[in-house]
Amino acid sequence: MKIITTIASIFLLIFSWCWVDLKVGHKRYLKQANNIKYPPRNSEMTVFTSGKILFEDYIKEVRQAQDSIHILFYIVKNDKFSKDFLKLLQSKAEEGVEVRLLVDWIGSKGMSRQTIQELTESGVHFSFSFKPKLPFLFYSIQKRNHRKISVIDGKIGYLGGFNIGKEYINQGEKLNPWRDYHLKMTGEGVKDLQEVFLSDWFYDTNEDYRGTPAYFPTLTPGTQAHQFVVTNGSDLEQSLTHMIRQATKKIIIGTPYFIPSETLFQELREALARNVSVTVIVPEISDHALVKEASFPYFRVLIKDGAEIMQFQRGFYHSKVILIDDIMCDIGTANFDKRSCFLNSEMNCIVFDRTFIKDVEKELAVDLAESKPLNGDALSSMNVVRSAKESLASILSPFL
Repeated sequence: MKIITTIASIFLLIFSWCWVDLKVGHKRYLKQANNIKYPPRNSEMTVFTSGKILFEDYIKEVRQAQDSIHILFYIVKNDKFSKDFLKLLQSKAEEGVEVRLLVDWIGSKGMSRQTIQELTESGVHFSFSFKPKLPFLFYSIQKRNHRKISVIDGKIGYLGGFNIGKEYINQGEKLNPWRDYHLKMTGEGVKDLQEVFLSDWFYDTNEDYRGTPAYFPTLTPGTQAHQFVVTNGSDLEQSLTHMIRQATKKIIIGTPYFIPSETLFQELREALARNVSVTVIVPEISDHALVKEASFPYFRVLIKDGAEIMQFQRGFYHSKVILIDDIMCDIGTANFDKRSCFLNSEMNCIVFDRTFIKDVEKELAVDLAESKPLNGDALSSMNVVRSAKESLASILSPFL
């Protein structure tokens, strides 16, 4: 009995420490982090849903860079595609182009010390983002820089869901093919991407280049209206709530993880109550444990309320896209989950251009054609193992 009491006391102490560390660390971080809703911009944008096509274009632009290459990815793997990509950055640095590479410490933990040494010896400026540190160790371990931003010569920008690894170009063993959404941009919006990258670089290295004129060349406005929303563990919920409330006809959400906050969940239910069509597209195959089970309690209710839950069948669905009627769409790095809302650093682009939205609607039509409806009756049938997983997933949902 004494042993049980001791173990319980230790567990309670650890739990209490983690909870206090998380809450206080998050509060302290938000005091110095900026959540920014940039002014409306006008740019020219292209949406990519195939990693193979995206990276053919991306690598071509990197090869043609003359002055600077600023890259932030959540994940850079250690496979052949990743190594070839890093060697390209090394060669550009050796040519005299300034190359800065920022990657998340957790997401890119596969990068070896030797790889990093080779990068820096070639002249690449490298840093990890959000390395664990005291005094808020548990919080810093949970914090992620989930943004994927690239800016080339201050004139060409990329933002979206793809990372660097072979699975993203359909060479993975299991999650293949990979379906995602990624933007390429030219025009005045690129300066916002540049500013966010340099702000993240400053936070992690204490090197401040945000006022460097060379990084902010004169940009010609494009024809497509959009607005960037930058979040760091708060305000994403408010941004998504504002979008959902504007819907009068339909809402389509494409996300790999559907674990909404209570506020967002209720907003979707209220949208259904006012006869707005709600469709959620998720993968049938999961890439992380318990994320499917974490979504099931929400899906049961939404299906009863009239929502359509579609499971993508052709490979893995990693998209981060929201369509509101035919008037706006949101593409970026944030998932429709608690982690993106309350922990991760994210960046999304809200697009208002009707021509661009039509292109996104065509891609979503492809997603829906490759999906099948989730059966609400099957989801509600008795299943002890699934119920146990759902209970555990509910507890861990803020961190999934």
